[in-house]
Amino acid sequence: MSSQQNTHSAKRAFVTGGSKGIGAAIVRALCLKGYNVVFAARDEESAKALCAETGATSVIFDLMNLQETHDTVCKYGPFDILVNNAGMDQHAFFTKTTIEDWRYLLTINLEAVFATTHAALPSMQEKGFGRIINISSEAGRMGSRGGSIYAAAKGGVHAFTKSIARENGRKGITANVIAPGPIDTPLLQKAVANGGNKLLDAMTGATLLGRLGTPEEVAAAVVFLASDEAGFITGEVLGVSGGMGIG
Repeated sequence: MSSQQNTHSAKRAFVTGGSKGIGAAIVRALCLKGYNVVFAARDEESAKALCAETGATSVIFDLMNLQETHDTVCKYGPFDILVNNAGMDQHAFFTKTTIEDWRYLLTINLEAVFATTHAALPSMQEKGFGRIINISSEAGRMGSRGGSIYAAAKGGVHAFTKSIARENGRKGITANVIAPGPIDTPLLQKAVANGGNKLLDAMTGATLLGRLGTPEEVAAAVVFLASDEAGFITGEVLGVSGGMGIG
């Protein structure tokens, strides 16, 4: 990123799960638009490479530690844009899950969103401007066979985001959800490798466009919702899923 783009006047963005896949695409897209980006990651090697490529700043910490998550956002803030991208699923039918599975999936997918938002909101309220963008999943609207806890957590993200939109609209803050469908990421390719072409066909067949999405297509939606042009959009769930969520 050029020095002209990375100016002190540039809006500041914080992105969780930023080192790979969708998160890395979001970091790249925001940096290209001139945002000053700080992103959270677990993979230090990937994070360093992305920082060298984009000029972003990485922070290595564990989202399972909610107090550390909250404190990290406070430490590196204030931020104009908050993108909660980090998420994790464990494929298993509900009766095969454990209480430990529930706690892990709810913490990563939902409670970490609480922590970052709680930390970022006060400065946004004081400034009278903010964009909160939560990356969810169509599973949060449709349910997920073999992913009941993940779907429940993502559904919670939808309800939480709408509530934050209601509480903060008059303060100049918007809050929206992006719900991806099947996106061509390393994590998905790993699942396809285990499940074979039948799984891939099922994923693409569930979309109206008959293909996987790309991380860059999700990132483009983030850039739009972060922009001034999206200033009259709040409390919405935007599907980036090839039409999977229709009906």
